[in-house]
Amino acid sequence: MPAARPAPLDPAGLSSPLGTEAHLRALPGPDGSAPLVLVLGATGYIGGRLVPRLLAGGYRVRALTRSAARLTGLPWADGIEVIEGDAADPAAMDRAMAGVDLVYYLIHSMHSGRDYGRLDRAIALTVAKAASVHRPRRIVYLSGLHPDGVELSPHLASRKEVGDILLASATPTIVLQAGVVIGSGSASFEMIRHLTEVLPYMPAPRWVRNLIQPIAVRDVMHYLLSAARIEADVNRELDIGGPDVMRYSEMMNGYAAVAGLPRRGITALPVLTPSLASHWVGLVTPVPRQIARPLVESLLHSCVVRDDAVAGVIPPPPGGLTGYREAVRLALGRVEIDEVETSWVDSRVLGAPSDPMPSDPDWAGRTVFQDARSKVTSAGPGPVWDVITAVGGATGWYSASVLWAARGLMDRVVGGVGQRRGRRTRGDLRVGDAVDVWRVEVVEPERLLRLRAEMRVPGQAWLELGVEPTPSGSVYRQRAVFFPRGLTGRLYWLAMLPFHGLIFSGMVNRIVAEAEGAEPA
Repeated sequence: MPAARPAPLDPAGLSSPLGTEAHLRALPGPDGSAPLVLVLGATGYIGGRLVPRLLAGGYRVRALTRSAARLTGLPWADGIEVIEGDAADPAAMDRAMAGVDLVYYLIHSMHSGRDYGRLDRAIALTVAKAASVHRPRRIVYLSGLHPDGVELSPHLASRKEVGDILLASATPTIVLQAGVVIGSGSASFEMIRHLTEVLPYMPAPRWVRNLIQPIAVRDVMHYLLSAARIEADVNRELDIGGPDVMRYSEMMNGYAAVAGLPRRGITALPVLTPSLASHWVGLVTPVPRQIARPLVESLLHSCVVRDDAVAGVIPPPPGGLTGYREAVRLALGRVEIDEVETSWVDSRVLGAPSDPMPSDPDWAGRTVFQDARSKVTSAGPGPVWDVITAVGGATGWYSASVLWAARGLMDRVVGGVGQRRGRRTRGDLRVGDAVDVWRVEVVEPERLLRLRAEMRVPGQAWLELGVEPTPSGSVYRQRAVFFPRGLTGRLYWLAMLPFHGLIFSGMVNRIVAEAEGAEPA
């Protein structure tokens, strides 16, 4: 079911230059029209980042998806043509391929179960057959780095087989073979993130000693966009990787260094088979086991760039390839907290490709703990807001005064600010004011007060106190948010849960009661 004619995307909306530089923009066809690109896997990790850059580069984009609803809410969804159907269905692929100049093949089926290799083969054959009928100028396929002369894991063997099918087709194909992609939302990166953050010491499989050549997602975007402009007669595999070759254990400790964590102790054990290791990864990280196991199996051999042939076909990005630690830094980049409205995770839509996207899976991104509560009241927003902005100092925190005092004392003992700072005035709050152990970060009158914790905690913490009007009064909303740092941060949150139940429930009830008591007779 095609959407309306694509609307142009303002390149100024992209914080990254990718997709706007002259060497990455679309070359008009003989009739002056913009090339039409079919993206298979537009809702995936790579596809969701490629599509807006294709639009910014002047391409028209069509996506084939099993569920058009998956595109709902994506900022670029109204700018593309959507065809609903299964990539393994020849009829759906025939509709999707009609009139297409270029095909990006960015799908794989390892999340679908053990027989994903058969499904990937069927899709590749379907794509090759449809391309032989409709004659697109090129297929670009993103595959995985793999060594020669060894038995590959089922995952890598399937990726290689798909590439071989496309290279043998009647359509010129570029197979870009990448290793671990570094960016928030990448399954491989999320494994590194969570393993490193949770475990100060890791008994690990022997593959932590294998060599890996990671690549920043921004550089993957560069190669994918550049492949659209390669001469039509080029039909080959090209290895792509970042400038750093390292062991998997070095990747984890490199992450720890960038994230401000202590160096991790890692011991390689011969007893951890791929099956056991995938169970272990599943326990420690939120990455689903059906994805973790193929990825773990793919690490059984060193996977590095075998030659530099890509440089003769696609020049490196301006400024050179992104080093591993810089790629991690970009993946861990933070937005200003006042830009985050609902999810409390980075969400810079159409920003740098290393940023999280709305289409990323729920398990992607940093760990966020929160305690959210609300209560309907007959009091209007004004009286509730007056109670909210009186918090702290001589007024206190409306509940469990002994616990608040104890927490402030603990903070003083470990060198923190404690509860002694009080507040500047009793009846007014401004951004930047100190309120006991908190700092005012956002003040939106009769809507939201956000406080950032300045106490000593193993992570970052915020407290939101807000009010929303209703026809009969208002709703008071309260949310405590914590970004843990390492295993200590996670244990800290768990240890505080019983106290949160007392403190935060009491705050909700007392603030609402105070507001209702303040209502005029």
